[in-house]
Amino acid sequence: MTKNFVFVGLFGSGKTEVAINYALFLRETYEKVAIADVDTISPYFRTRDVVDELENSGVKVITPPGALKYADLPIVTGAVAGYLSNPDYKTVLDVGGEENGIVVVGYLKPYLENAEISLVINTKRPFTSTVDGIVKTYEQLSKVANIKISYLINNTNLSYETTSDVVLEGEDIIAKASEILNIPVKFSVVPDFVKTCECRFPVFKIKRFMKMEL
Repeated sequence: MTKNFVFVGLFGSGKTEVAINYALFLRETYEKVAIADVDTISPYFRTRDVVDELENSGVKVITPPGALKYADLPIVTGAVAGYLSNPDYKTVLDVGGEENGIVVVGYLKPYLENAEISLVINTKRPFTSTVDGIVKTYEQLSKVANIKISYLINNTNLSYETTSDVVLEGEDIIAKASEILNIPVKFSVVPDFVKTCECRFPVFKIKRFMKMEL
């Protein structure tokens, strides 16, 4: 049974939204769930509102100590490795996907033996808008961090302008990349305000926490 769940993705992929919602999803089944933002490139979800909401839902948020807790700083504490190693916790990591960010996964690799690593893809972003772009992104990130990505995740969206058609367009592109890379698609992310979607992949409904810049 998988213990740790790592979400990587380029800027604008929406991996933070997916990571937060996945931690809340795990909390529905498991008593002890933790989440850490180890995105050293764009550390956004250390905002107080999101931390409070997660902790009020019973999710432990791994943050730097003391006054640094709400700092907009790229800090990876020893506590992250501790929760990754703790058998009592399901732990979620939000990791930056650019080359300088993905190296964090390499640093934490000794603690990720029982981990599922998912590449979150938004085909409405320039570097992952095509099959070739997705394949190149996968190859680049895998090489830099020396990791094996377990799943692709379709998070094609246009923020609050997302429709089921937008999600399905992303599925078509990501399905082709999945065949080339021989990596399965874990699910398609569908915002809670999109009521129906005839998706080919399992649907993962999310609530939006972040404001996305397009």
